[in-house]
Amino acid sequence: MPILTDLTKQLSNGTNLQFEQVEVAASELSSPDVSGEEKSSFLVALADKGETADEVAAFAQAFRQRAVDPGVQDWAADAIDVVGTGGDHSGGFNVSSLVVLTLASAGVPAMKHGNRGITSKCGSADLLAALGVDLTATPEKLQNALRELGFVFFFAPNYHPAFKHIVPVRKALAAEGRRTVFNILGPLINPGRPAHVLLGSFSAAWVPRLAEALAVLGVKAGIAVHGVIAPGKGIDELTTATANHVRGFGRLSEINTIWRAEDFGLSAAPFSDLLGGDLAANLAIVDAILDGKGPRGLVDTIVLNTAVGLWITGRTSSVQVGLGAARDLLLGGGVRRKVEATREFYHS
Repeated sequence: MPILTDLTKQLSNGTNLQFEQVEVAASELSSPDVSGEEKSSFLVALADKGETADEVAAFAQAFRQRAVDPGVQDWAADAIDVVGTGGDHSGGFNVSSLVVLTLASAGVPAMKHGNRGITSKCGSADLLAALGVDLTATPEKLQNALRELGFVFFFAPNYHPAFKHIVPVRKALAAEGRRTVFNILGPLINPGRPAHVLLGSFSAAWVPRLAEALAVLGVKAGIAVHGVIAPGKGIDELTTATANHVRGFGRLSEINTIWRAEDFGLSAAPFSDLLGGDLAANLAIVDAILDGKGPRGLVDTIVLNTAVGLWITGRTSSVQVGLGAARDLLLGGGVRRKVEATREFYHS
């Protein structure tokens, strides 16, 4: 019996995979010699059983090892990734992209890892490319970007060649409405391996599992969060329009609570303030925000996430302490100057 078929049978019986078995499965999934049907059956069985935090961490470790190394170890210990799993179908604006630019403006090294929009009209890669980032930049260019700009964007397809033989199966399952472990691996396999992570989950149920998985992977400090819009509907962001399920890991492992805007002296916002659109619409929203004319709830959400990033990385003693600085950078010209510097760096 083929190895992957044997593991599929084990999963169908409700038995979790061991670390060594996940490594074997990752090898089989990455192989061009294993049929799409075998891969599909395995991924469906794993999802139907329900992935454990240890299984997710093991898959992340396996694909981290297969990723292209961008050579940014000198920055990783101080760096942060602000990222969401995607897949929430909420229609929200690219909050994390603006947060990364604001954190970089504050002097926090930021390493964002993402892709073009798949379940959204405008992904982080789409927006950041339009703001000047070169998605084809070499690792050497990105090392210089960290020196000069304080942030980088790792375009996922450039760094994960092992996914080449998995993509067709993922697309076929997605067309059937099937989620797989790969829908949640992206935020865990940042090739820069930043020591801090602010992670948004598409599901409240996944918040503790993702936090535990990042703890297993040795992330120094961070939080996983899910914003509840309404019963049965949520967003993979920390927002001022939602009740936010929050779970910490690493140095912040004691955090297990619900955050609301009012907890930080901010006003609760209507979720409509957070809505985005296609690339043209989101670029217009960026301009409005940087001109001081953006929706209050969206501006406050970017400010709050930036302040949380400052706190996670140890730059401030609390979230509240960072709110003023975050707002000044976002609305006072710091982020606009960062965008201008980004265009000049990649295209001069």
